[in-house]
Amino acid sequence: MPGKYLFKPYLMSKIAIIVAVDRKLAIGFQNKLLFWLPNDLKHFKALTTGNTIIMGRKTFESLPNGALPNRRNIVISSNPTLQYTNAEVFPSLEAAIKNSNDDKDIYIIGGESIYRQALPLSDELYITQIEDEANEADAFFPIIDPDIWHEKSRENHPVDEKHLCPYSFVNYIRR
Repeated sequence: MPGKYLFKPYLMSKIAIIVAVDRKLAIGFQNKLLFWLPNDLKHFKALTTGNTIIMGRKTFESLPNGALPNRRNIVISSNPTLQYTNAEVFPSLEAAIKNSNDDKDIYIIGGESIYRQALPLSDELYITQIEDEANEADAFFPIIDPDIWHEKSRENHPVDEKHLCPYSFVNYIRR
């Protein structure tokens, strides 16, 4: 893909996307998650803690307690006066990544437009595939092209007392 790494050659960190999707690749409705999966939240925390997370403004504002602890929080916003406690603001995904040149991995955590911008730059995808369809959705993840992405691992989970639908943790790597 031409220009795939326009600004990445000097970046030592891995860029990964982390997202939960339903069968139709839906990721949210009115800036809220579609499903409550406690194990998905634990999985997210285990992967992102100690690393850098990059998100759009709406995603940041949807976090119930603001910046996520024990992570470098970066917010993308075109508003140059925007400031948040315990989070850095950059005007573009490119600027955010350029300013993340440290030994921490970078996790892109949403929303839809940030995922679309980040997909061509990412090295890995951590997808929670939910075996259900949301009643309503207004945000979607792009199609995962099998010519570009190879499934590295899959961990399937059945319905249980805390999870009302089956789901899988699927890790993809770029071919």
